[in-house]
Amino acid sequence: MLDVSVIIPVYNAAEFLEKSVHSALQFEEVKEVILVEDQSTDNSLEVCQNLVSKNKKVILFQHPDKKNHGAGASRNLGIAKSTGSFITFLDADDYYLPNRFQAEKEIFNNPKIEGVFGAIGIEYLTEKGKQEYQSKFSDTLLTTVNYPAEGKEVFKGLLGLTPKTFGTFFHLNALTIRKSSIDQYNLQFNELLRVHQDSDFIIKLAYHCYLKSGIIDQAVAIRGIHDDNRITKIIKYSPQYNQRQLLFWNSLYDWSTKNNIPSEYKEKIYLRYKSFDLSQKTGVSKYYNIFIEAIKNPNILKTQYRFNYQK
Repeated sequence: MLDVSVIIPVYNAAEFLEKSVHSALQFEEVKEVILVEDQSTDNSLEVCQNLVSKNKKVILFQHPDKKNHGAGASRNLGIAKSTGSFITFLDADDYYLPNRFQAEKEIFNNPKIEGVFGAIGIEYLTEKGKQEYQSKFSDTLLTTVNYPAEGKEVFKGLLGLTPKTFGTFFHLNALTIRKSSIDQYNLQFNELLRVHQDSDFIIKLAYHCYLKSGIIDQAVAIRGIHDDNRITKIIKYSPQYNQRQLLFWNSLYDWSTKNNIPSEYKEKIYLRYKSFDLSQKTGVSKYYNIFIEAIKNPNILKTQYRFNYQK
């Protein structure tokens, strides 16, 4: 049987946390639920302490200095403190569905498989959150991929290098990974990224580890959409959006260089990074439309504008 450590970073989630934790405790596969409280300004810490007092599987940690360090650092602390053979993640305002580990029970019988991912759905918790989400993502009911995949096909798909469109990033809520694989490849969340650290982690994970799709046509977890979702606040291709994307792709480019990954992958990452880098440097100028095009399709830099990738 699987023995799973569920890691939940907690920041100002008092309203949702109890449902989130109980959704994980319903499974016999769950060995422990690790809460990492990140200097919330609401009563999240009190809620955490109450949950710990009621169930011995719930364990609470804070950062040594008791200060706010962000979701990436909180997940890293949770990984370091975990004792399960498998690691899963859950956002404090989200929850698991009863089929969360259905695919994993069978797939992990194959020792070659290091990680399994599935689909998540959405639940609108506020009208304002619904409007913001739909204005940015239309009415996408599932965050998932377009077809079953495993191994390097997953990594290539996330970079847009597969013949068929692989789809969006799968969500951390639907990922289960062997703890031994995280340790073997020394995989951590980039603590300098306050957003997109999850996508950064997933791409690196997909390169180093053998991942396989599980249930991708129905949700295994639910993401709560409300007024305070950070990802819905940023207007696409705005200066703030471009800056955050630049930091994300720069992180991946630094990683690709240090790990000496094959040039076809490194080039794709570099061109994405350079697109956002140039858009930041030019800002609103006569070149602005050029770089918006380049952000959408980095190959434009190589074709129309004769920009050469430096290996």
